Amino acid sequence: MKNEKDMRENLEAEEFVGTEPNFEADDQFEGGNDTADNVSDDELANVVNPAQVAEETDWKDKYVRLQAEFDNYRKRILKEKMDLITTGCKDVIVPILSVLDDFDRAVEAMDKSDNIDSAREGMKLIRQRLIDTLKQKGVCEIEANGQELDTDLHEAVAKFPSEDQKGKVIDTVQKGYKLKDKVIRFCKVVVGE
Repeated sequence: MKNEKDMRENLEAEEFVGTEPNFEADDQFEGGNDTADNVSDDELANVVNPAQVAEETDWKDKYVRLQAEFDNYRKRILKEKMDLITTGCKDVIVPILSVLDDFDRAVEAMDKSDNIDSAREGMKLIRQRLIDTLKQKGVCEIEANGQELDTDLHEAVAKFPSEDQKGKVIDTVQKGYKLKDKVIRFCKVVVGE
């Protein structure tokens, strides 16, 4: 066995003794001297730097996270706005419900009683309570009668010939109201001409 192994090694050694080494194959494998001289600066600039790749990946990750965070913020704000719109009038409606309860009690009292004066007095009290509730919320009536026509507050629905009140409000058809400083309903008025 040992002899067979020795014989094989001797045969292999004899095969390589008569041949010359092939350096062209090595040049092609390593890129050769000719190709190394032909590499341009642009190609060298495109060489990937692992630190730069890691930094770019980090920035991309931060960008994606920031974009997702902004999208979540936008959705949350939109939901909060919708909640405010749907429940924002709650502060006004709850006090008005107690006035509605007063109206219900007044109707019941009018059904049981024939005293018109007490019913009238009760309605006046309820009306005053409603006006006070609206004033607490910043609603006030716009005065119109006898004043100059102001198109920011008044809406002229008719003209009436009058020499002494020309350009002034003669009568109010429908009262107007402001919420704080903003007009929420214009006064519908008759104007003298």
